[in-house]
Amino acid sequence: MTEQRQRALSTSGEALYQVLGLDKNCTHDDIKKSYRKLALKYHPDKNPENPEATDKFKELNNAHAVLSDVTKRNIYDKYGSLGLYVSQQFGEENVNTYFMLSSWWAKGLFAICGLLTGCYFCCCLCCCFNCCCGKCKPRTPGEEDPECYMSPEDLEEQIRTDMERDGDTPIVHQPTNASEKTQLIGDGHRTYT
Repeated sequence: MTEQRQRALSTSGEALYQVLGLDKNCTHDDIKKSYRKLALKYHPDKNPENPEATDKFKELNNAHAVLSDVTKRNIYDKYGSLGLYVSQQFGEENVNTYFMLSSWWAKGLFAICGLLTGCYFCCCLCCCFNCCCGKCKPRTPGEEDPECYMSPEDLEEQIRTDMERDGDTPIVHQPTNASEKTQLIGDGHRTYT
């Protein structure tokens, strides 16, 4: 496995067919026959003192595992060993999407759309002004400007005005039962539950 990682991943999709001695147009039965024949020839039990035969047997098993699976074979034929690596990382169903999004035209389209709409700058500035310095942070309803200063005299005047507008004296205790609540509501008092 470490040897495979050191080698560059191919995009042609031919090496596994060469391991089995076949071409890309072979059938599923051809793959089985070739694998059985070569597996018997290079099996480690038949070649106990030949480490090359063991390595060749591992390559045969890998090639057979990929080419006998229809989905993996289609990915290998289309994208090579790079496609198999992508399918291991992101799943077999996401291979086409990965290669489509990593194509030069998709990257160019993404860059052009971002520049034309100003999306890159907008997102950066929104994050900065909303989070870092808070200049454009949206206010919650009822929240006043924190930079607004009100003198104590003005605050007392506002409280006095609010009390006069309400007309009643503030409630100092809560009703304890339903009849008391009804009485207070009937008298025109404000009740808070």
